[in-house]
Amino acid sequence: MSVAKTKQENPLISILINVVIPVVILTFLSKEKYLGPVWALVVGLLFPIGYGLRTLIKDRKADFMSIIGVVSVTLTGVFGILKLPPEYIAIKEAAIPLLLGLAIVISLKTPFPLIKKIMMTESLFDVARLKQALKEKGNEAVFEKRLVGLTWGFASSMFLSSGLNYALAKVVLKSEPGSEAFTAELGKMTGLSHIVILIPCMVVMLWVMNKLFNTLSELTGLKLDDLLADHHKEKAAPAADAQTD
Repeated sequence: MSVAKTKQENPLISILINVVIPVVILTFLSKEKYLGPVWALVVGLLFPIGYGLRTLIKDRKADFMSIIGVVSVTLTGVFGILKLPPEYIAIKEAAIPLLLGLAIVISLKTPFPLIKKIMMTESLFDVARLKQALKEKGNEAVFEKRLVGLTWGFASSMFLSSGLNYALAKVVLKSEPGSEAFTAELGKMTGLSHIVILIPCMVVMLWVMNKLFNTLSELTGLKLDDLLADHHKEKAAPAADAQTD
């Protein structure tokens, strides 16, 4: 029986389009003899915006985090073109992860917790099998209770990102809005954000994901590999076939 394979995006392409190309354009092409500060900002941000919109259209569904990314980058471009004070960008950089973290926590009081939309997706887990295993073990209520703790852990990465975003913007953005120096500083901020902000936040999120995996294995009685979506198991298939031969 053949299994349809889901083509995975190359992470290097994502880094190139979302980080490297915008940083190069904003840093080196913002001089008047090249693109100038405004057009460098427009062209530089078109790459991550275009990539984000392409992902949304290609996947044919609204990925929550992709939408957040597109909105954030678009606002940065609009603020820069309108030559708003750096304080506005610093507030925007802090506000988006802060509001997302608050929305994740508040959604626990609703029938549709955002944590499930973000982490408990069919692209990662075999959700149907997971729910059935929890039901058979009688651990559905226990899982919902554990999910509250995991939600606060995930939200903490958003709160951490908010504080680091604001601090980074305040430290880096010093020049007059609309100037070559200011556009170059936006490029510098974009590059540094993936070191200063992404790494500590990823550590927190990986810890939360590890706790989620352990919780699911404990409450369902299944191994992690049995809970993952089919396309995550494809890498192991050739090895299994070779052993059979």
